[in-house]
Amino acid sequence: MTPDLKNIVEYLEQHQLKIATAESCTAGLIASTLAEIPGCAAWLECAFVTYSPDAKIRCLNVEKETIDRFNLTSEEVAREMAQGALAISKANVAVSDTGVAGPSNGDSEIAVGTVCFAWAFDKNGTTKTFSETRKFDGDRNTVRECAARYAICRISPYHRTLNL
Repeated sequence: MTPDLKNIVEYLEQHQLKIATAESCTAGLIASTLAEIPGCAAWLECAFVTYSPDAKIRCLNVEKETIDRFNLTSEEVAREMAQGALAISKANVAVSDTGVAGPSNGDSEIAVGTVCFAWAFDKNGTTKTFSETRKFDGDRNTVRECAARYAICRISPYHRTLNL
């Protein structure tokens, strides 16, 4: 386990965080990375891989209008994915991503390597959601790996800012 992941696990345990993931372009890599750590059942609740627009709508309650208005690769969609995962799980933090891992961007104008993230936190029924967009360089799998690590590493900094 890398020092970063060791610190994250300690933080999760110390703050009694239970994680749900809602992944698109990482296709479960966030959850898989967390599952590599012994004892992960203490803080990994569940994972959703929702690659298609229909799966995002059906499984995570993302609004079709949000996808139509903002695009699949948008912070708005990432936010609804995280909030949906939080609402249908017993987690108190949900991490989501949606983006363009490559090798091409299809018919989109969004650059390959662009990933939108969201982190939704619940404490006593109050939800606070953060989101951001990042661009990663490299081939498809490098983008996916960088995105998964980034999503995990941002849990504790956002959690520390909460005033719930």
